[in-house]
Amino acid sequence: MLQMATFRPSTSTISSVTCLTKFRACIHTHQRLRETNISISHYSNKDHSVVGLNKQKNRTLVIKTNPERTERSRPNSSLVEELYAIMDIVADRVEMHKNIGEQRNNWNHLLLTSVNSMTATAAIMAGIAAGTETGSALMPLKLSSAVLYLGATGILIIINKIQPSQLAEEQRNASRLFKQLHAEISSNIALKRTNSKDVGRITDKVLALDKAYPLPLLGVMLDKFPERVEPAVWWPKHMDQSRDSETTVKGAENGWSQELEEEMREILSVLRRKDDAEYIKLGKIVLNINKILAVCGPMLTGLAATGVSFIGSSSLGSIPPLLGVVLGAVATIVNTIEHGGQMGMVFEMYRSSAGFFKLMEENIETTLEQRQEIRENGQVFEEKVALELGRNLSELRDLASASCSRISNPQEFASKLF
Repeated sequence: MLQMATFRPSTSTISSVTCLTKFRACIHTHQRLRETNISISHYSNKDHSVVGLNKQKNRTLVIKTNPERTERSRPNSSLVEELYAIMDIVADRVEMHKNIGEQRNNWNHLLLTSVNSMTATAAIMAGIAAGTETGSALMPLKLSSAVLYLGATGILIIINKIQPSQLAEEQRNASRLFKQLHAEISSNIALKRTNSKDVGRITDKVLALDKAYPLPLLGVMLDKFPERVEPAVWWPKHMDQSRDSETTVKGAENGWSQELEEEMREILSVLRRKDDAEYIKLGKIVLNINKILAVCGPMLTGLAATGVSFIGSSSLGSIPPLLGVVLGAVATIVNTIEHGGQMGMVFEMYRSSAGFFKLMEENIETTLEQRQEIRENGQVFEEKVALELGRNLSELRDLASASCSRISNPQEFASKLF
């Protein structure tokens, strides 16, 4: 008996037929589009919009379902481009201040070494000249010693005027602050928190830094011996710290509470009463010491040059050699203390530390004056204040509680960093 074989289509055969059918449908759709001369130019899954162009009738067909969502999610390219341009300028400022700071630090070491070598050599020559009462060697020794003393006096006047160690510290601070500004711009771009106020605000910060730490020496150099010691200010006077927000946030949901506001007010009081005042006082002490040393150095070398010129005078006896040798040695010690100890750098360090505390005070005060719905998150702000003062949250709260109850240790400052 002959059996008929049953034909059963396989799965691969069915798939091939299905793909062929879809391919024919695509070709048919493409031919329909060509007949109507319509080409698809834009399609987006986010806003479900299709734009078609009719070449014969020169009409544009636009179908948009949610344009506001597309406009809101699309970043402002012009603002981002401007911020990237400012970032490049800030990065260049960092390198400029870094290189010039190294150069001026070298000035301090090289000039100090040169002046001390000249002073020591002049003192030795004065001693040798004092032992040579007569002869042809007396005049050359006296003349050489006097010239070295006068040269050291002129160089010391210039060094004491510009204070190379203080200049180097200014450039180090400027480089650090420009790096901080560069990181701030980069974070804002990465977090997409750019708005129309950012460009002007950041530009004001750059110009304020340029004014606080100038690069040239002639004309715009900071006064190294000011009559009044004030904290360094490297931020705009009217710094806008408000932030744009699409939705208002309640104070409780924004991390702020009445207890946190009182805590920040107490921290502000401690900063003004202890840290800021202490560093201003220390700055005044260092400035007065530096003024005395800056006057004594050139005066000693000048008197030594005068004493050397009278060596060999019988009427004055041993006084000119004594002045030439002893005053030269004392001048070397004074110059080493002033410039080797970098008194100008120490003064700038205290002035910058006072400026750091002043900036913290202004940030806290400005934040407390703002409405709660536009403030920075309270928990984040508290954490930032604690870290900037070198404390953890429990230590910061204990300090505020002790200040509120007026039982705080009089030796305890708000900051543990400086």
